[in-house]
Amino acid sequence: MKTLYFQCNMGAAGDMLAGALLELHPDPQGFLRRFNALGIPGVEATTAPSVKCGITGTHFSVTVHGEEEASHDVPFALAGHHHHDHPHDHDHPHDHDHPHDHDHPHDHDHPHDHDHPHDHDHPHDHDHTHDHDHSHGHHHHAGMGEIRHILSHLDLPDTVREDVLAVYQLIGEAESHAHGVPVEQVHFHEVGALDAVADITAVCLLLHELAPDQVLCSPVHVGSGQVRCAHGILPVPAPATAYILQGVPTYGGAVQGELCTPTGAALLKHFVTAFGPSPVMRVEKTGCGMGTKDFEAMNGVRALWGQTEDAPGDQVAELSCNLDDMTPEALGFAMEQLLAAGALDVFTTPIGMKKSRPGVMLTVLCRLEDREPLVRAMFRHTTTLGVREHLCQRYTLARSQQERQTPWGPVRVKTASGWGVTRQKPEYDDLSRIAKEHSLSLQAVAEQLEK
Repeated sequence: MKTLYFQCNMGAAGDMLAGALLELHPDPQGFLRRFNALGIPGVEATTAPSVKCGITGTHFSVTVHGEEEASHDVPFALAGHHHHDHPHDHDHPHDHDHPHDHDHPHDHDHPHDHDHPHDHDHPHDHDHTHDHDHSHGHHHHAGMGEIRHILSHLDLPDTVREDVLAVYQLIGEAESHAHGVPVEQVHFHEVGALDAVADITAVCLLLHELAPDQVLCSPVHVGSGQVRCAHGILPVPAPATAYILQGVPTYGGAVQGELCTPTGAALLKHFVTAFGPSPVMRVEKTGCGMGTKDFEAMNGVRALWGQTEDAPGDQVAELSCNLDDMTPEALGFAMEQLLAAGALDVFTTPIGMKKSRPGVMLTVLCRLEDREPLVRAMFRHTTTLGVREHLCQRYTLARSQQERQTPWGPVRVKTASGWGVTRQKPEYDDLSRIAKEHSLSLQAVAEQLEK
């Protein structure tokens, strides 16, 4: 299957991902022309060769009304507040009250990027010499509604528009959590929002046109140490980035500063099917999206494009026991606890036992490393005196989940692919919620979504 693998050994950011994907695209210049013709207000994207550690890659940059915004990657604000007056500026991607923000190439993606040692997501802020964003607060602010309005006027495939909104939603939820405010009060500075829309839209559109069967990624290097911001010192990664990367394997290292931006984190979280070592693959092409600063390690994201065989399968443990003296309620509780403890699946099978007693066989599927805690849970929550174990080889489809916007609000859609098949299915809980709220049948909601 067509596989895309991201190596994020120096973190990830929107422009780095875009640069790497552009190198994989069969017609990068044609893509840029079509991208600039989309009509994102005042936005123009350009590329230039960039050499890091002797390796040549692509540097992707965006200007808004001819200016390279110093804090363009989803600058955060609260409704009714200017950034320099807001008590949470330390967690905002543009610390305009910091006297040196305009000299830091990637403040736009981090609340405190001015201390970030590599500007891989903000390749052009170092040339920015305008104070329009730093002290006056005279630009308008855009919330999620304005972002949707901008996207509604772009000639994009529906799936790409949905991907962009889903990535923005991840960032908005992270900022909401970090600042303790509702998502609708998370607003984005006008110029910065346009720059971020460009980065996010470019990555989403590139992935749409490349159309990999699966997107995989290495564990993400987030950097280490602390960063100084407008109102204090915070640990790496920033709160919003850390929130987005929950559930994603990450690590720190010798590089001081924040290597993964909220936009980079959200794009990876949305598109990547699995994080881990590079799979066995026949690599056909590589792409490098470069940052701006120089380090001992290559400051960039590398993307590998190639073919992988359908997954040969992996091993799981099948744990089972026979039960004839538990009530249905107790058995149901035990199944819930086993799932909560990490079981891949839990099910029962009716069986006939000794002395002609009807009973059930409780079966638990789990990863090999989870066997011991699940055996303990089976003994704790059931009346069994013994648990059997079988090692099984299983074959699975690659699974991912995306969020689609509907007239009733967002609906999660699960995609499964591999072994020559691809299928999608909306999340039952979302269909059930919509059906109840609008007095519709489950089938009617599903049919409407298919249209």
